[in-house]
Amino acid sequence: MSSSESDREIMALLSDEDTDQEVGLRIYKQRIDYFSVLDNQEFQLRFRLDKPAVEQLLSEIYPNLRVKGRRNHGIPPIHQLLLTLRFYALGTMLLSVADFIGVSKTSACRIVFDVSCAIARLYNTYIRMLPNTEQDFYNISRFPRVLGALDGTHIRIQSPCSQIGEEFRNRKGYFSINVQAVCDANLLFMNVVARWPGSAHDATIFNNSELRAQCESGLFGNKWLLGDSAYPLKSYLLTPLLNPQTQSQQLYNEAHIRTRNCIERCFGVWKRRFPIVALTMRLSLSRANAVIIATAVLHNICRLRSLSDIPPEVEILDADVPSPSYNESSNQTGTTERDNLITQYFNNLI
Repeated sequence: MSSSESDREIMALLSDEDTDQEVGLRIYKQRIDYFSVLDNQEFQLRFRLDKPAVEQLLSEIYPNLRVKGRRNHGIPPIHQLLLTLRFYALGTMLLSVADFIGVSKTSACRIVFDVSCAIARLYNTYIRMLPNTEQDFYNISRFPRVLGALDGTHIRIQSPCSQIGEEFRNRKGYFSINVQAVCDANLLFMNVVARWPGSAHDATIFNNSELRAQCESGLFGNKWLLGDSAYPLKSYLLTPLLNPQTQSQQLYNEAHIRTRNCIERCFGVWKRRFPIVALTMRLSLSRANAVIIATAVLHNICRLRSLSDIPPEVEILDADVPSPSYNESSNQTGTTERDNLITQYFNNLI
């Protein structure tokens, strides 16, 4: 018996042995061992991670999961994790994934929240600003000294409640959470902020973020973030020119757009692997926030383990909400930084 199989058996024994017999007024169903009945390809298609990744993840989140004794007919940790991963893969009603694992809808709701919170606690382990990003970004389009690509994306949600619902209605008319993220050239998330309503402007989110404070303090040296025209032009945050006139300015814009495109690709890979963040979340705000961060952590795990991208099982939406351009009139320091880069660097590439 392999050590991984032994670990799974131990974890299962710590929980319960469900049967199809009725106990009191409740019926406990026999649950399927998906590790045994599914081959590696089928397993990854259904749960978006392969078997070794799931086993490793289970060992990391296990201390933060609720485990009941066998006499309470608790749900084994492995089934809790697989139920949650299946929910991320389908992005559908909780009842569907509850039936898939063999639990009640109430239990499924609790499990998704518990497991999502446990995975989200791994944020600092898997999502952090990386020190050596310049060369990989430079290889894309010869843009120097790039720290990361910055952008926002809207995650659809149901209306939170009548009191604050309109705050979450975005410019396209649907309810959403505006998620700010930074990624590297290998499509790894380095920073994710997932608590702002859909009506919030990208610049507002950035100006109130810890990331901005870190940049202002000089924590990342002379490196630049690349953002679109929705962001303020700063000495550490470069945006494209709205009306490039010279050849060097056009070259700057082309290199900027191709390099910054990493964050668009990152969002696409993330949403295709975990359609829950591409469809409408029918969850409370606290649960939605936990799911967003948890799936971002899982995205990085998949990238770090070089897991192949897999197509979604459901049709996903692909319509984001662009924010209006930021007024650059008062950003003289940023304008000077960008002009110097164009004059002293991009002009020499012509």
